[in-house]
Amino acid sequence: MTYEEARQYLDNATLRGSILGLESITTLLSYLGDPQDDLKVVHISGTNGKGSTLAFISTILKAAGYKVGRYISPTVICYEDRIQVNEEYITNEALTRLTELVSHAVERMEREKGYSPTAFEIETAIAFLYYRECGCDIVVLECGMGGDTDATNVVKTTLVSVIASVSMDHMGFLGNTLGEIASHKAGIIKKGIPVVTTRQKPEAMESIRKKAYESGSALTVADAGKAYDIRSQDLRLHFSYNCTKGSYRDLETGLCGAYQIENALLAIEACEALKDLGYSISEEDIRRGLKDTVWIGRFTKIHDDPVIIIDGAHNEAAALKLAETLEMYFTNRKLMYIMGVLKDKEYDRILDIMLPYASKVVTVTPPNPRALSAKDLADIISSRNVCAVPAGSIKEAVIKAIDTATQDTAILCFGSLYYLGDIIRAVDGLSR
Repeated sequence: MTYEEARQYLDNATLRGSILGLESITTLLSYLGDPQDDLKVVHISGTNGKGSTLAFISTILKAAGYKVGRYISPTVICYEDRIQVNEEYITNEALTRLTELVSHAVERMEREKGYSPTAFEIETAIAFLYYRECGCDIVVLECGMGGDTDATNVVKTTLVSVIASVSMDHMGFLGNTLGEIASHKAGIIKKGIPVVTTRQKPEAMESIRKKAYESGSALTVADAGKAYDIRSQDLRLHFSYNCTKGSYRDLETGLCGAYQIENALLAIEACEALKDLGYSISEEDIRRGLKDTVWIGRFTKIHDDPVIIIDGAHNEAAALKLAETLEMYFTNRKLMYIMGVLKDKEYDRILDIMLPYASKVVTVTPPNPRALSAKDLADIISSRNVCAVPAGSIKEAVIKAIDTATQDTAILCFGSLYYLGDIIRAVDGLSR
């Protein structure tokens, strides 16, 4: 295969859609020598905050001197950013070579079993092969959807199970109540393996506690209520925290957004659990890791004049946290939005929460088959008496927003992770 052929092969696999369950991924990996069994894993599920928590944990572990694999979904900047080792993307050569290797296993699977893996299963297999090849000490692994039937849950070598904030999302796949969804997310918990979660709503917490008890797993709750001396400076957060094993004073996060305190505390408690297992992680490693963490797409400033910020808020819970952040940072500025959503998301609730802060909205169509069109979204917003104009492309949206922004205007891009990379490229193109 050439690189272009490998990418085409992976793109074609996306046409198979999403199929939950472990039978297919188990078969595929068995044909490849079960590379996942040679890895040590920190496994993360949840609805909001998985990616940021993964970034915090992996950066702390890198600061501690470990070689760390990252597996994330979905892509923001480019396809290769979903598979990283010590924050470096998988190379085109490795992606091409491993895609070809996996394609032969897929052919055998189709021939012998009569069914094909999904794109996510193929990508997961490529990632496991790459992390084994690179000799990763630890892999920080983000679930794609759910937990118990997610392809990543094929792993049996989990060190710590981490469950980020759980909210209503993917209801067609995971259930119609918060308790049902949390039960799926808690499916990553392994027998006797420590579990760390953030403070959840009661219904979600009940499901997580039940699964941890049934599995004989010690459960630690990272409680944001124990954070204090919270302040912001230059879009960075400073705080102190009394964790289960001690106190941390005046920590600084590299990630912006009020909601990042919750994710940072989850990362701290996960690292404390790893320390109990014998991993060498100092207070300085935690302090430096939190400060050095970079995670594009989570309240990230990408331009100064005018200020342009991108955020992946795509459901009600994320929108509530984004609104809290706006009240922290932008009480004295006008806000203009560039917004695109998927039609199967709860965009009505997102609009309820976010429109009161907006002076104007430029709408876009995210590059996803499930996208709500820019025109339809603009019509919905206009019906709520907020000025909204559709853009024919991401670049056009950026130009429209910048051209109409005044000196006291900040531009916020949110609603879906799928188009944020295009926003970054459009802004970079205009800056040159």
